[in-house]
Order: sequence, then C-alpha cells, then structure tokens
Amino acid sequence: MSFDNRGIVIAGNIITDVVKTVDCYPQIGMLANISSVNRAVGGCVPNTSIDLKKIDNSLKVSAIGKIGDDDGGQYVLSKFKRYGIGFDNVKYSQTKPTSFSDVISLPSGERTFFHARGANAEFSPADIDLNSLDCDIFHIGYILLLDSMDKADVKYGTAMAGLLKAVQEKGIKTSIDVVSDSTADYKAKIIPALKYSNYAVMNEIESCMISDLEPYNADKTLNTENIRKTMEIMAEYGVKDKIIIHCKDAGFCYDVQSKSFTAVPSLNIPNEEILGSVGAGDAFCAGALYGIYNNFSDYEILNFASAAAACNLFCENSVDGMKSKDEIYKIAEKYGRKEVLL
Repeated sequence: MSFDNRGIVIAGNIITDVVKTVDCYPQIGMLANISSVNRAVGGCVPNTSIDLKKIDNSLKVSAIGKIGDDDGGQYVLSKFKRYGIGFDNVKYSQTKPTSFSDVISLPSGERTFFHARGANAEFSPADIDLNSLDCDIFHIGYILLLDSMDKADVKYGTAMAGLLKAVQEKGIKTSIDVVSDSTADYKAKIIPALKYSNYAVMNEIESCMISDLEPYNADKTLNTENIRKTMEIMAEYGVKDKIIIHCKDAGFCYDVQSKSFTAVPSLNIPNEEILGSVGAGDAFCAGALYGIYNNFSDYEILNFASAAAACNLFCENSVDGMKSKDEIYKIAEKYGRKEVLL
C-alpha cells in the first residue's frame, strides 16, 4: 500500500542509558573491570525515531512519551531537537524521574539491563491527544515495560489495546514492539494488542512466549517451522498486515493477507568488529518500518532491516552506529549473509 507522506509517530518508552562495557559478568561478591562508560538515549522512542531520521532525514518522525523534569529528560529532548524529531507531545511527569537503565555490555555484544521505570510507568492513553495525531503509522513500544499501558482493561484486555483500536479508527496504521522480561505475563499483555495491530515486530523469544513453541532445536539451531507457526498464531489473534520476527541469525516476515512467509539470514559480521548490541532490535524495527513505509517487498524489508540492525553492532550505544539508507545497502554488500539453514 502507499502512504500519504504524513510520516511515522513513535510512542512509548523514553530512557537514558549508561552503557558500561565490562570484561566479564562476575559472581556475586566478585569484581569485573569496566573498560568504557558512555551515556546515550535508550528505549523505543529515542532509538527508533533517531534511527529512522538517520536512515532518511526527509522522513517526518515525531515522538510521544513521558519524561521527568530533570537532566535526563532534557538530554533526550536535546537529541530529538538535534535530529529534527517532533517532540511537542512528549509530556512531563510531576512525580517521577526520566526512566534510565544501566546497561552492562560484554565485548561480545551480550548485555544485561538494570532498569528504573520512572516516568514511563505513568505513560497512559490519557497522555495522547488522538485529535492531534497526524501520521501514517503509529508505532508503540515496549509492551511489558509500560505499566499504565499494560494495565488490564475489561473491554479491550489492556489499556494499550484500547488505544490501538482508537488509533486505527482514525485511519492510522498501528505497529507494536515488545521488550524481553523474564517475569512478565506475555500472553495477558501482548495478545490483546495483536487484535488492533497492523504490524507486530518482536524477537523470537518474545513471540514464541505467545505460542508456547520453542524457537530453537535441541542443537541450538533455529526451528523455523515453530517460528512460522508462531506467526500464524499471531495472525489468528488479529494482526492485520505483517508480522516480523528478528533474532541474531535471521529475520522473518509473515504477510497476513497473502499468508506468505519470508526468511532472510542476518549479515555475517565478524565477532571482532562487534562493539555492542544495545538497541539492535530497535535498529531492526526502524529498518522494517522504513521498508513498510516505502512499500518494499517482504524480502526487501528483511534485507534492509537486518542491514540496519548490523549497523548498530559497530557502536556501543543504541543509535550512533546507524547509517543512511545508501550506506546501509553498502554494508549489506560488504559483509554478505550468514549461512543459516532456514
């Protein structure tokens, strides 16, 4: 389909990250050495919106979320201003600080998050003026990390599901993303939102928590059949257009209307060139949204999104690695694809 050049709104989590690269994860009571410390934006809204603007500065992108009246909030707003991202609809909490994470990253790119929910916990449908929404796609994340949005709702299942329905009724396509949380009730929070989503983008672990299918075989190889079945189940729950799942080794797209399934291996980036993977999922999501917005084929969406995610691996924080559209294609050509059985 074609859009009306009204751009994309990114709503949800706004976070400041302090990324600390360590030489190991220590046992309790033991020491690890920190080799670098960097401050950066984090969360769905800053990561995805900045990535989109770096991919194509001509694209209209706006942010919606909630911050504290503090230095962290002003830091995020300064980044929005720098990249030309609209932030008039970012609200201030009167009681909570801007959400932040301490991100502990290994040289291999694996990371762990110590997170303070802050103002994000207050962000609710009441903070969004539906009458002011003027976009083609409304993307929101992360489900499981927006307490007020994830609250149970008698009519729609969750407050977020009700919001997504209201957005769809304005003729705007809706898109969701999820965060990995080992303690969360995935089905209770995600399934209601699927009914009112045009696009659902998440990783293999998050999606397969919905289906109760294992994304990996006993030998740690991808179980592509289970991933496809999971996408079909998500379509049955109500996703209307496309379901996109990403993981370290590949990306997958299921077109609901045609029932077609597409798989593309990830770029083959040498381990010694990887500086971090914080924000890689958001980078993939930004690439996927850009592909959807520009009417790419499903293969082209995955090809572009995986290359966008690969750009993220060359920097320690969430956004500095992203490149322009033309540079992303050059990186895809340079590194080629992993040899993965799909």
